[in-house]
Amino acid sequence: MTPVSPLLVAQITDTHLFAEIDRQWKGISTARTLETVLDRLQQIQPPPDLLLLTGDLSQDETPESYELLASLIAPLGIPAYWIPGNHDNIPVMQQILDKPPISPEKSFHLGNWQFLLLSSVEAGCDGGRLSPETLDWLDSQLQQTGDRFVMIALHHHPLAIDCEIMDSMMLHNADEFFAIVDRYPHIKIVLCGHIHQEFQQQRGLVAYLGTPSTCIQLLPKTSPIVLDTIGPGFRLLELAIDGTWDTKIERVAGEPAIS
Repeated sequence: MTPVSPLLVAQITDTHLFAEIDRQWKGISTARTLETVLDRLQQIQPPPDLLLLTGDLSQDETPESYELLASLIAPLGIPAYWIPGNHDNIPVMQQILDKPPISPEKSFHLGNWQFLLLSSVEAGCDGGRLSPETLDWLDSQLQQTGDRFVMIALHHHPLAIDCEIMDSMMLHNADEFFAIVDRYPHIKIVLCGHIHQEFQQQRGLVAYLGTPSTCIQLLPKTSPIVLDTIGPGFRLLELAIDGTWDTKIERVAGEPAIS
């Protein structure tokens, strides 16, 4: 990669894995749909420069589910970074998801881009909250990024998506998050998972992006929740050295989930 080449970032999210590879959730094997997504990801050339795993990686919170994830990710050979979701077991994640190519780091830079990964998990809640310590850490990191452009990732969506049930489980202190983000014009993208659907909305100078799950999909703007028949997916982002960027959703074939 030359210094002026754009970075290629892949995001997969909401894998909802079990210890058993063929165990089903809503009628599908979450491990098998993840394998299909990873097969497609492996076909992309040149390969992505990094992989972001943005939470709800396990459904049963077992060590075996995270070991399965690591075993499926490893053949890609792509540096991978993770954040937890409300279905995850953070202490177990910290023990298992810490060996190359998976890194536990939450602040790193590549090229002219800084990546800041936040835990929005609030114990005992499906919705999210950034702790005072996390907000202080974010502000401190942003003060140190210099002239690099910034992508922030967290599991819970900070902007409402017009789905009553999911919006009751969004980031509950988004106003505190925006109070920091709005002060730093070099922030370009805030990336989330959690919503099991594609989402993109601009707020000020920042694009807020939500990404399909690698398993079940939710039909946008429905209350109560309706399962979508569209296939699993992941997101690709091209990040240029001048701070401009482009993104697209890749879909793969998959069996429809059962309500």
